[in-house]
Amino acid sequence: MRLLLPSVTFGQVAKVEPVIVTGSNIPTAEETGPNPVDTYRPSDLEKLGIRNTTDLTTFLPQAMGTTSNQNGLVGGDGSVIPNLRGLLPKETLVLIDGKRVAIAASGGAPTAAGIGPAGVDINLIPFPMIDHIDILKDGASAVYGSDAVGGVINIFLLHKFRGVEIGGSWGNTNLGASNDAREVEGWIKAGTGDDKTDILVIADFYDRAAMYSRDRDIDSNAFATPWGAFDFRFAVEPGHIGGFPGFRLIPRLFFSTNSPPPHSAPNVATSPFYKDPFVIAPNAYPGPPGIIGPNAAQHRPQSLGPYGYKGGGDYFFYNFLAKTLEIPAANRQSFYGSFTRDICDKYLIVFADFKYTRSFFDGALIPAPFSISVPIQNPFNPFIVADATVTYNGVPVPVTTGVRYRAINDQGSVTNKSTVQDVLFDSGLRGEMGEVGDYFRSWNWELGFRYSRNEEELVHGGSVSSSGLREALLDRNPATAFNPFLGFYGRNSKAAISRVYVTQHRSGEFELALGYFTINGDLFNLPAGPVSVAVGAEYRGERWKSDPDSQSTTFELISIPNVEASRVNRDVWATYQEVRFPVTSPQWNFPAVYSLEFDIAEREEWYSQNTSAVPPVEPLPFVPPVHTTYDAQKPKFSVRWQPLDPKWIGALTLRGSYSEAFHAPTLPDLTPAGSEGTGEVRDPRGLTPPGTSVVIIQGGNPNLKPEVAYEWTYGAVYSPKWIKGLTLSDDFWHIDLRSIASFVDAQFIIDFENSFPGLVSRDPTTGAITAVRNPDLNLTRAIVEGVDYEAIYILDSSIFGHGDVGRLTFTLNGTYLSRFEFQPTPVSKRIGLSGEAVSGASFSGSLPHNRAYASIFYDGPVGTWLAGFDIGATVHYTGQYEDGNQFLTESTKPQMPRSGPLPWRARKVREWTTLDLIGSYTFNLPAPVATEVPGLAKDGEKGVKMDDKEKNVMPVSTAEYNPCGWRAWLNNTTISLGMQNVFDFDPPFVALAIGNNYDTSLATAKGRFWYVQLKKSF
Repeated sequence: MRLLLPSVTFGQVAKVEPVIVTGSNIPTAEETGPNPVDTYRPSDLEKLGIRNTTDLTTFLPQAMGTTSNQNGLVGGDGSVIPNLRGLLPKETLVLIDGKRVAIAASGGAPTAAGIGPAGVDINLIPFPMIDHIDILKDGASAVYGSDAVGGVINIFLLHKFRGVEIGGSWGNTNLGASNDAREVEGWIKAGTGDDKTDILVIADFYDRAAMYSRDRDIDSNAFATPWGAFDFRFAVEPGHIGGFPGFRLIPRLFFSTNSPPPHSAPNVATSPFYKDPFVIAPNAYPGPPGIIGPNAAQHRPQSLGPYGYKGGGDYFFYNFLAKTLEIPAANRQSFYGSFTRDICDKYLIVFADFKYTRSFFDGALIPAPFSISVPIQNPFNPFIVADATVTYNGVPVPVTTGVRYRAINDQGSVTNKSTVQDVLFDSGLRGEMGEVGDYFRSWNWELGFRYSRNEEELVHGGSVSSSGLREALLDRNPATAFNPFLGFYGRNSKAAISRVYVTQHRSGEFELALGYFTINGDLFNLPAGPVSVAVGAEYRGERWKSDPDSQSTTFELISIPNVEASRVNRDVWATYQEVRFPVTSPQWNFPAVYSLEFDIAEREEWYSQNTSAVPPVEPLPFVPPVHTTYDAQKPKFSVRWQPLDPKWIGALTLRGSYSEAFHAPTLPDLTPAGSEGTGEVRDPRGLTPPGTSVVIIQGGNPNLKPEVAYEWTYGAVYSPKWIKGLTLSDDFWHIDLRSIASFVDAQFIIDFENSFPGLVSRDPTTGAITAVRNPDLNLTRAIVEGVDYEAIYILDSSIFGHGDVGRLTFTLNGTYLSRFEFQPTPVSKRIGLSGEAVSGASFSGSLPHNRAYASIFYDGPVGTWLAGFDIGATVHYTGQYEDGNQFLTESTKPQMPRSGPLPWRARKVREWTTLDLIGSYTFNLPAPVATEVPGLAKDGEKGVKMDDKEKNVMPVSTAEYNPCGWRAWLNNTTISLGMQNVFDFDPPFVALAIGNNYDTSLATAKGRFWYVQLKKSF
């Protein structure tokens, strides 16, 4: 149903033209259909404090689990990809005007920053271009095909506008705890036409300044022990040799730009410049005085110590959050044009649309760490006795091992910039068919073509070239050699930096070409009404490529994953049909079956896909090109039932559906190309020494099979007769998703090694793990279910009989997640995930039981100066849930996350409640009234003769505003003032959100954000 109703006068009866509603291909005039759909117009979103697509995905109750947005930096590239129901984002289908568009070019692809979610980047669609957004909270593969498992988000663009509108908004976080992080947006709309033609153009720009982690208490320090988690600061930093605690430079060298004298000691254990940090300050860990109080379990009274160092700072661990961006800078520029021409009185209409968007995300990461062996011949090596000998070009080279380094000052913040260019073009013909004959008066048809392309350029600086580093370490010249023994504030020479660090350039592209034909109308009449039908055919060609830098494809880089190039293409043919037939009619007024209708839909899709060959790169083998095919045929059955005449108890509609959905693997899922990195694992066989770092290879799988899902929903919509203006709805939903195409983490593969033959490589002699291959797999099953609920009450003051003083609108919209069970393999047990924060390669993020918003708004009475007044408040609520307690308690049982050896560390994530306020006023000034001028006629004469008598004639008023006067500029102007998170609450701490300390999918660290918006229509 619609979230906030437009201004109406109760008692009015208006003819409603049939329209196609998301979830069906058949037009309907019913306000409540068989499918649960929420409709949001831009004015509705403004009232909810939702200013952009990041706000939409953050505060939408049905959105949960891991997604991608612009709230945080870790793992993001600026794309905004929604996730309904907490499933994988790719299970949510995003449409524009009811048709598919290209997904984000980097979504689901291996990159240096990992593998992000696959889906459509809705950040590329500015709100000023949107007419409304439909959110279908049900599966719809029988209508739209693949991906419509968790639901459908259908964004309808504007196609008709008259006049000119200029608008802009300015907002900032500087009234709260955050720094001066302003946001600005501006747009212009211009539209013209007549009863046959509509022409519309829109231009929009958006710009946001960065906000830093140090500005919010929640994420200013990675030392998370006081919050109930662990110390997430990094151990790898300059001045460090060995593991933890290892050896550190003594404080006077560590906190300096210098390094120890070269070749001044046999080894690190005998050097006077390196010491065990606990020898330097026995009670210094974990941090500065006062972080852990005297009543804490880990409290150690701190003393000055023999080296004059009391502890704190970055000596033990590096607090990377002191240097990172919390919310990166971003900007966007968009242009949109739409043309519609009725050529033959609605029987033939031609249309064309074009949209172009450029988006830029200015991310900056901390330098990646690396652990290296340094030749004794290096001019900065402080030791003279080697720990080991390595062979280089056939020559033995004595080295010092275990030297840790991070380019904190060599690079500062590492460049991580993303530029996206997105193009969308539509053209086609549509019309009515009444000209053919009376039988076809209800029939409509459409033939169209769409081209959509998403291109992304990623620039990632600060990568370490293995060959460049090797040469710089072997270099004997101090002016050009690399020095990894520097103190915390030290910096290498420009010559050394230019040899070691390189900037990667990666490009990606996703193209979609779509052709379709659809026709709908009334097939024949039954006693209860017409049987309506819709049929159609569709072809789409998908092309995806990913081109990393050559240094990455040859596995030349260290400190970050290396990535192979990818090429995948796919052709899909589809047919679909839908029938809706009434069983009873309201005109019959049958008891218990006042109105009953059924809807049956089915869609067939045939897939043919090709993946490119992948050349051999150690440790990855050659993979030949692969061709795969499969098909799917999925039905949906829906029912809409009104048991009683609304005159008895009000309008009660019962609805339900059963559908079978499917999700074809995305093109990035199918690529055999992979990325190579390292990680520490735990060997349940005990053959791998603890702390061993092994090679982990992650990539797609060309042999993946489609996912299938079995879904049903049932619910009711009720508007009671005795409470006028109240509408209640409640829908139960159930999703049984099988053969899930996703990753599991490397540790899970090791724990269930027998279920994943060939994915764990072991040393043939010792049995120790040497590598883990982690491809996309078809996992067993996930069952998700819950309840959506909504209440809308419109209180019109005129019903009390004392005049109209305005209208109050109350809205409550929420979701209760009652069940989320995941079974990765047939032999593993089901894992309950609902009400928990989850960390895993398959499903991850926060899955709270409760998410909701409630709002109240006042609209002024019509016909008064208060008519343009609109003010209200919205409360957003996310309930508490279990933190990642398997990780915190170190439990080995996913089904019992609190059962680990550290049960006291189990915790809950507190609820998060924020208040938003907004007020707006639209000036609608009355037209000026002409002043009576006796003796003047319409033609300007002093008088006219009528019946031989001269009479004064009052001229007809043609008064208008002075086009340059203040009244003309003020008329049709809307001024809005708003504030998000009025009380400046920090988001709740989440232990699993390492790098942010909170879940950026469900919350934001912006804090109190005020804004003003001005909009003028001509």
